[in-house]
Amino acid sequence: MKHEAIRIAACLALFGAVAAPALAQDAWPSKPLTMIVPFPPGGVADTVGRPVAQAMSRELKQTVLVENKGGAGGAIGMGAAAKAAPDGYTILMSLASMTTIPEADKINGKQSLFQLSQLKPIARFTADPTVLVVRADAPWKNIQEFVKDVGSKPGKYSFASSGNYGTMHVPMEMLKSNANLRILHVPYTGAGPALISLLGGQVDAVATGPASVLQHIKGGKLRALAHWGDAPLASMPDVPSLKKSGYAVEYAQWAGLFVPAGTPDAIVEKLRAAARKAAEDPAVRQTIGAAGSPILYLDMPQFQEYVNADARKMAEVVRKIGKVE
Repeated sequence: MKHEAIRIAACLALFGAVAAPALAQDAWPSKPLTMIVPFPPGGVADTVGRPVAQAMSRELKQTVLVENKGGAGGAIGMGAAAKAAPDGYTILMSLASMTTIPEADKINGKQSLFQLSQLKPIARFTADPTVLVVRADAPWKNIQEFVKDVGSKPGKYSFASSGNYGTMHVPMEMLKSNANLRILHVPYTGAGPALISLLGGQVDAVATGPASVLQHIKGGKLRALAHWGDAPLASMPDVPSLKKSGYAVEYAQWAGLFVPAGTPDAIVEKLRAAARKAAEDPAVRQTIGAAGSPILYLDMPQFQEYVNADARKMAEVVRKIGKVE
C-alpha cells in the first residue's frame, strides 16, 4: 500500500510538471509585454509600433509597453529581442534593415548581434518605398537636377541615415551606384536624429519612409524629389519613382512584428491574432495612414516567405556595397 501511494504521488508530480507549461501558456499573458523598437522616436518603426502596441494592448488585455532601444542601425535592439526569453513577453517591431545587418557584419568581419534565425516573423504592417527628400530651400526641384548637380561635384554634398547598412543607407547606396554619384554618408542612430540634421542644415538629403517626412513636406520644410517604389504613392501622388525617372532601383522599407525563435506555438498564435486585429483596427489604419504609410498586412506564413526573399535580395546588395568604414 505504501509503495502504491508513492507511485501515485510520483505520477501526479510528473503530470504536474508536464501540465504546468501548458497552463502557463493558457494563462498568457499575465503581465505587461515589452515591444522593442530598435530606433529612437520619430522614425518609421516608432510611428508604426506605437499605435499597433496600443491596439494589441486592448486585444491581449495587457499593456504593451514600447521601449526605444536604438543604436548600430537597429542592431542593438534587434539583438536584445533575439536574445530575450522566448516567453512572448518581449516582441520586436523591426524594419527591413534586419535582413541586411547580419550580412554586413559578415562582410566587415564583425560578430553580429543577432541572426535572422533567432527571430520568428509574426506579421508585416507596412511596406513603403523610401522617399528622397531635401530641404524646401534646396536648389534642386526634381531628381534630374539633384543627380546632375551632385554628380558634377563629388564629395561636396552629404546625406544622413539611421546607420550603416540600414533602411536609409542601403537605398542611397543603390542610387549612388546606379547614377554614379559620390555623396558623403553621415550615419546617425535613427531616422529622427537624421531628419533633425537635414532640417538643421547639417546634411543635404535623406532617404526614408513617407511616415517620417510627410508632415514636414506638408509643412513646407522639406521637398520630395523621388521614391524607390514601382507605383505612385497614395500620400505623394505627384512624386515620381526613380524607375520612371531613369534610375533602375527599387527598395521597400517594411515594418513587421517578430518574437524570439522558440516562443511556444500557442503564444505565437495569440500574438498573431492580436496583430491581425491591430492591422484591422480603424484607429491604427487612420493613424499610420495619416502619417503616409498605408497598412499592407501580411500574415505569418506570407511574411516569413517575404522576409526570406528580401534577405536573399539584400544580401546581394550588401555584398555590392562592400565594407563601409
